[in-house]
Amino acid sequence: MLELRDVSRSFGPIEVLHDVGIALHPGRVHALIGENGAGKSTMMKILAGYQPPSSGQVVLDGDARTFASIGEAEARGISMIHQEFNLAEQLSVEQNIFLGRELRRGYLLDKRAMRDRTLELLGRLDCRAAPDRPVSQLSNSDKQMVEIAKALLRDTRVLIMDEPTAVLTRSETAVLMRQVRALRDAGTAVLFTSHKLDEVVQIADDLTVMRDGRVVWSGPADRMDEHAMATAMVGREMSDLFPPKDGSPGEVALEISDLTVPGYSEGVGLTLRQGEILGVAGLIGSGRTETFEGLCGLRPASGQVRIFGQPARIDHPWQAQALGMCYLTEDRKTRGLLLGKGQRENLTLQALSRFTRRLIDTRAEEAALDQAVADFDIRGHRGALVGNLSGGNQQKLLFAKTLLAEPRIIIIDEPTRGIDIGTKQQMYQFIRRLAAEGRAIVVISSEMQEVIGLADRVMVMRHGRVAGHLSQDEATEDAIVRLAMGVAPATETTA
Repeated sequence: MLELRDVSRSFGPIEVLHDVGIALHPGRVHALIGENGAGKSTMMKILAGYQPPSSGQVVLDGDARTFASIGEAEARGISMIHQEFNLAEQLSVEQNIFLGRELRRGYLLDKRAMRDRTLELLGRLDCRAAPDRPVSQLSNSDKQMVEIAKALLRDTRVLIMDEPTAVLTRSETAVLMRQVRALRDAGTAVLFTSHKLDEVVQIADDLTVMRDGRVVWSGPADRMDEHAMATAMVGREMSDLFPPKDGSPGEVALEISDLTVPGYSEGVGLTLRQGEILGVAGLIGSGRTETFEGLCGLRPASGQVRIFGQPARIDHPWQAQALGMCYLTEDRKTRGLLLGKGQRENLTLQALSRFTRRLIDTRAEEAALDQAVADFDIRGHRGALVGNLSGGNQQKLLFAKTLLAEPRIIIIDEPTRGIDIGTKQQMYQFIRRLAAEGRAIVVISSEMQEVIGLADRVMVMRHGRVAGHLSQDEATEDAIVRLAMGVAPATETTA
């Protein structure tokens, strides 16, 4: 139905796709996998009419096509759900779904029909968001469901999905998978991109693997298991994904008691030592992120905090940073980085006073960027805007930016969301190296294997309270799920 033949794409002197090809067939789900920076997003954008190829052909129904615009591709039945939300934040759910496709009765909008259709689409997705609620007030998972509802509204023949489950819970992912199967059974050609290889095994009929802008494997998905996929993606064996836990905790770095973030969490307590990684698990809505945002001055909070034995009052992130504690946000694109700026400006922003006298010392900034590129293996053209970097390289830059402030305590929220398995392995090594240097680290993650494989201890939250603490030996998926779901007795809330 839709195909790329010998397509290359260059941005200035840099060629990011090299004679790639992919063929999407009606009634089949085609998975596209590869490391961040492999060229997947560029390939998808060419298929969906967002970018033209530099050479090669886009073929629709057997005929070569050049899409003049996104709208022309959509008119031909090609829709794309982006990894980054493409929503008007101040408009309602209903207005976003019908934006540009409003239903009318004569000269007036048919609001009742749009409301009924919105409720139908959200019902299919098990999404409880109210049609009249502003999108800015939705959780990330509900925003993703709104994006999917927009695609379901269209008469879609080819649906391109870029990391659609990155912000979804397991139950929400299951709902999405049912919708993908329904679309496939109705004859839609689906291109599904995900870094979660278990999802690829579960849903894909066909598979294409990319590496360094080239297709390195393509064929029926059942010919590859997760291990073979990972090896093809990164070009090396992926054994020992998590580094060994060989550190020994030092002195107490952080003590919290009765920490309360109004509306989100209450009575949270924990102790964290130097050289230790504390994993924080819990379902979406458990208050994990909000608790630590409150700790770091990003939300109003109350309670007792001691940093290296000294009482601390933190009302603003800069106060936390001055005390040696930094928060690395889960939302790198909106809250972590300036996508319209370069790597240098982003890297030094959090520690700008180190590079400023009367004017900013750009030579010193460039030297710091040289060091960050070497330390964190940041890839991509130095002059490119950060918004044009792959997700993995953006995450590495966010790590480097945070560490330039020289924190002794680091709160890392969703360290590997939306990045590939090879970059995940690098991130785990970075985090373990920081612990080995004596820094105290909190890792908040929705991936239980990540929490178990990386953390020395695990704290589980439920409904804004600490449901329990688990030692390294006690931390299993079953134990975490039982605490998170409230089917196991809560353990002591200090550790």
